[in-house]
Amino acid sequence: MSARKPILIIYTGGTIGSVHDPRTGSLVPIDFSQITSHVPELNRSGITIDAVSFNPPIDSSNINPSHWRKIATLIRTHHKKYDGFVILHGTDTMAFTASALSFMIEGLKKPVILTGSQLPIGMPRTDGRENLLSSVMIAALRDKTGSPVIQEVSVYFGSKLLRGNRAHKQSAHSFDAIVSPNYPSLVDAGVDFKVNHHALYRASEKPLKLNTRFESQVAWLPFFPGMTYEIFDNLLENDNLRGVILSTFGSGNAPNIEALKDMLKRAIDRGVTIVNITQCGHGGVKHEMYATSLMLTECGVIPGGDMTNEAAITKLMMLLGKTDYQEEIRRDFTSDIRGELTTNP
Repeated sequence: MSARKPILIIYTGGTIGSVHDPRTGSLVPIDFSQITSHVPELNRSGITIDAVSFNPPIDSSNINPSHWRKIATLIRTHHKKYDGFVILHGTDTMAFTASALSFMIEGLKKPVILTGSQLPIGMPRTDGRENLLSSVMIAALRDKTGSPVIQEVSVYFGSKLLRGNRAHKQSAHSFDAIVSPNYPSLVDAGVDFKVNHHALYRASEKPLKLNTRFESQVAWLPFFPGMTYEIFDNLLENDNLRGVILSTFGSGNAPNIEALKDMLKRAIDRGVTIVNITQCGHGGVKHEMYATSLMLTECGVIPGGDMTNEAAITKLMMLLGKTDYQEEIRRDFTSDIRGELTTNP
């Protein structure tokens, strides 16, 4: 068996890559060429580490598809040289980036692990050191044949490795900020790494390929009691609108109002793709359960099952970037293409 190749760390920005400047007291990005000075345990891991950084680093609130393309392109460019990739990213939009990368990269056979922290890596109680060290060690895991154990885009946080397109940020303060509400963890980190082999994703035997086009003319609309449908209608009538994610009540319910039904049907007839996702933290959409969700089916709204909002939004953006054909979009959106959807919940 050939010698193990190194792991590449890609620092995009975020709290994990910050330390306090001794002169000003403000947070500044660390020099990732010196990462082992901040996490000396990496020297004892038996793994070779290389690092590249975004210049300048990006606050995750400013992440957009151009940054997703940059990350994916780095992975493709260095794919043969490295055994795995660890992406350091701000937590606010980490689940969006993880979902987007999972849909962008076809034929992935190596680990791509996103991680971050709630406290800067230079602080005494930081979660950053453990998150980074465990991410690197999991990225280096091999099975008995020498193949990577993890062969998908994932997120490591709070001692768990989660499927990237199943991840969701639930807390602004907890060290367990990122959760997977509808899918089990891939790895649980305790004294040892417990791999949940039944939960792992395996791509088909295809060469690595990137889907880089994302359609940004989409909207995310949560329902709430007392909402003004005139504003809703104005948005649906926007000539540039290509897609809408509805964030509905419970198992996919919306107000059973004829005017709303007419608005949605007019938009769909005009070629706007509309998807239904529950605003609940756990569970999914079942259009057949109540009359208030059947109304959406009658309009032509696509049920999003148990996908997270992050996965649904990025998946829709990617599909709209590939085609204008509504039946193809509906078919692919309701299909499980990267492990993001439970097809028989």
